[in-house]
Amino acid sequence: MELSDIKWIGHASFLIQDRKRNIYVDPYALRDFKAPHADFVFITHAHFDHFSMDDIKRIADDSTQFVAPKDIAKKLPYPKVHAVEPEDEYDIEGLEFDTVPAYNVKPDRLHYHPRDNGWVGYVINFDSFRVYHAGDTDFVDEMRGLKPELGFVPMGGTYVMDVNEAIEASKAIDAKRIAPMHYKNLLGEQKSKEAEALFKKNAKNGIILKEVIPPTFAFK
Repeated sequence: MELSDIKWIGHASFLIQDRKRNIYVDPYALRDFKAPHADFVFITHAHFDHFSMDDIKRIADDSTQFVAPKDIAKKLPYPKVHAVEPEDEYDIEGLEFDTVPAYNVKPDRLHYHPRDNGWVGYVINFDSFRVYHAGDTDFVDEMRGLKPELGFVPMGGTYVMDVNEAIEASKAIDAKRIAPMHYKNLLGEQKSKEAEALFKKNAKNGIILKEVIPPTFAFK
């Protein structure tokens, strides 16, 4: 697995290709992206910019394996749906992954991603190359010491961590490389550039990725 095998489609949406499978996490706003068929679709939580049935219909069929928290799993009209819970280990057709709780702890954000919802991030294992997608979350204790080869953390503020909190989370996660996501549509163009510069300078092993689909800087 190489960084080039992973495409940041935009926002919190990713495509990971491991020579055998096309694996999506939170496919959203695919628009004119020439999206290949999905062998796996991972969904972190129920918000529209992470769980988008319109986008799912573009890439999935009855052969697609779905991984999602319970509240989403029951809404997916496909035969191969796997409901998951936080802090557990799974192996689906040889693809191993762990679930990491994703929730808010800041008082002004608690209602956006309550811990009781059972929403998650994922650590997906590709032959010992571990990729962590944090989902929508604040800096939480369960992130500490994950040590993936590659991590993605949200830093848009308002609903999730701001840039300074994402920097602190990067230190606790201790990834070999870690990149921010879920911020451009929230911060706008200029503030996104400022946040990227701050993250890259101060996050532990921080990198900045270029998305496949340019941001609209506003939710549709």
